[in-house]
Parts: sequence; structure tokens; C-alpha cells
Amino acid sequence: MKVQPQKTERIHALDSLRAIMMLLGVVLHTAMTYADTDYGLGWGLKDIGATHISNDYIHRVIHSFRMQTFFVVAGFFASLLFYERSPIKMIKNRVNRIVLPFIVFLFVLFPLVMFSFKYSSLVFDGTENALSQALNYTRGLPFVPNSTFHLWFLYYLSMISAMSVGIALLLKKLPSLTSHISQAFNWVIVKPILRVLIFTGLTCLVYLIMGASYVEASNSFTPDFNIFMYYSFFYYIGWILFKSKHLLNKMMTFDWACTIIGLLLYTAYLIVGLIFNPFNFLNHILINSLVVWLFIFGITGLFIRYASNHSSLMRYVSDSSYWVYLLHLPLTAIIPSFIVDWPLPATIKMLFVVLSTSVICFTTYHYLVRGTFIGKFLNGRKYSRKLSDIKQP
Repeated sequence: MKVQPQKTERIHALDSLRAIMMLLGVVLHTAMTYADTDYGLGWGLKDIGATHISNDYIHRVIHSFRMQTFFVVAGFFASLLFYERSPIKMIKNRVNRIVLPFIVFLFVLFPLVMFSFKYSSLVFDGTENALSQALNYTRGLPFVPNSTFHLWFLYYLSMISAMSVGIALLLKKLPSLTSHISQAFNWVIVKPILRVLIFTGLTCLVYLIMGASYVEASNSFTPDFNIFMYYSFFYYIGWILFKSKHLLNKMMTFDWACTIIGLLLYTAYLIVGLIFNPFNFLNHILINSLVVWLFIFGITGLFIRYASNHSSLMRYVSDSSYWVYLLHLPLTAIIPSFIVDWPLPATIKMLFVVLSTSVICFTTYHYLVRGTFIGKFLNGRKYSRKLSDIKQP
């Protein structure tokens, strides 16, 4: 008789971690408008009357760990679906939760995103009749989007998920190999210093294969090998981590220390690089690799320490994070144009945009998404709007 695997209870800490990584996108994208750095085509908006280097710092720090952490968690939950439900159910879930939202919101958001960026850029340039020009520009857009904009991670996650099913089905036929991999992973994960060093070394190897010390997001439909390889690496670490889920509590060892050391090291790296620029290619990949794993292990440990119990509020935030991320980009692009003439420091403007974007996103989620077909489309079911109705599963 086939024994069904024991179902894993809801892991609130990783649910919350995934949500916060998505929500940090609001902060990251807003900071770019008010940073000193010119991001070129990557982010064409700049309020030149209100920039500050602190926003460069915020952007760089978040970028150093955010999507890497997200892909680790994504791999963990994909592995859970594969092994505890079935490969077919995992595929259906990924299609419903990733592929279909990507396609639908690509078409829905494309004109909004393009209008928002065009309008704000015209306002920042002091162009008269910015609204009419932006509307005319938007009317001339192709029906089929030519960019994945901020949905690029869904595009790559879809491809990585598809590949993971094939690899996992192959490895099912090699139980001895998978057993050795799990044993080695278990041995490493319980050793807090060694795991940082080993995963740092593996990440350095990935950078060397890519021939790059930094991975930028790409909104092109032509897959970028470096992006695919880089985030696949973190995804598969998360996939393997699922088999070691009983050791997640070990992440709490040195969690504060890893987070603080990662922040101090990356801060020193940015300051020294800005003033002296003494680093070569190997220095860059070593520091970036070390910092990302200090942050991943540190922040994950902190979430396991402080967010492992059921919280109605945190569950609500987790449920809403997908919608907030989808909707936030046109808002973070257009709101700065409304306050361009306000005589406020860059940091205050940045906080205002983050706060107003968040209020709009959460309000629309609560009234237009959570209990509607949109919420079911994104999260698999409709939810009650009352926090008191969110029960411990």
C-alpha cells in the first residue's frame, strides 16, 4: 500500500517572508526616483529637485537580497507542492498562480504603466500639456505588450518552475543521488558559519560562470541566460531546503548576527567603493555572494523566530501582497509627478509616495479584490474582509 506523505502544516514565517519581499518592491522602485544615481532606461524617472544618496543606499541594500530571498522561498513552496500534492497539481497551481496572472496583468497593466512613466517624465521635464501628450502616446501603443516591466520575475519564475518539474521527475528515478544531496544539505544547514561559507562559494561559482558581478532585472521577452541561471540557483536551494524543513529552526542560530554583519559589510562595501573604488571583479562577486547569504540566513531566521505563529494581520498582509506588487508600479511612477513642486526633501517625498501607494493598493485590495473573483484568480479563493474571520488553519 502506498503511504501518503504527511502534510506540512502552514509555515507562517515563510509565508510572511515571501510577502514582505514582494512589498519591498514598493520601497525599492520609489527610492529610484529620488536617488542620485541615473538608472537610464532601467528607470527613466528622476525628480532632479529632490534626490539624496540615502535613497541610493536603500535601493542597493534591498536589491542585494530581496529577489534572491523570494526565489529561495518560491522554490521551497514549489517543492512542497510537488512532493506533498503531486507533480500534476504543482503544475496546475503554478499555471493558475503564476502563468495566468502574468499573462492577464501584462495586458491590463501595460497601458497604465506606460502612461504613468510617460506622464511623469514629461512633468519632470517641464513639458506643457503633459497629460494630452501622455494620452496620445498611450493610444499609440501596440496591443501586444513589448515589455514584461515589473512582472519579469513571474516570467522567469514560470520558466524555472517548468524546468524544475522535469529535473525533479528525473531525480525521482535516482533516489540514491537525491538521498545523498539531502544528507549533505542537512549536514551543512545545521552549521551556521559553514553554511554561509559554502553557499557563498557556490554563488561565487555562479557569478564566475555568468562572467558578471551584478545581475540586473530584464523586462525583455528574450530570456537572459544570466538572470535565468542566477535565480534558478536560489530557487533550487529553496527546493532542496523543503526536504530539510525540519531544520528550519536552525536558521535562528546567529540570525541577528548574520543580518547585522550583512548590513555593516554591505554598507562598508558601498562607502569604500564610492570613495576609493578599489574592488576588482573577484572582490565584487565575493562580497555580493557573502552579503546575500548573510541576509538570506539572517532575515529568514528572524522571520522564523518572530513570525512562526499564526497572526490574522500578517496573514492578511500575505494574502494582499500579490495584488499590492502587481498594482504598485504605475502608482510609484505617477504619484511623484503630483508632488514634484512640493518644497520637501527627497526622503520625505519618497516616504509620501511609499505611504500613498500602499494606502491605495491595500484599499483597492480590501474592497475590490479580497472577496471578489480577482482575489480568487490571484490567491485561489475568495476571503472574508474581516480579520476576525482569518482563523488558524
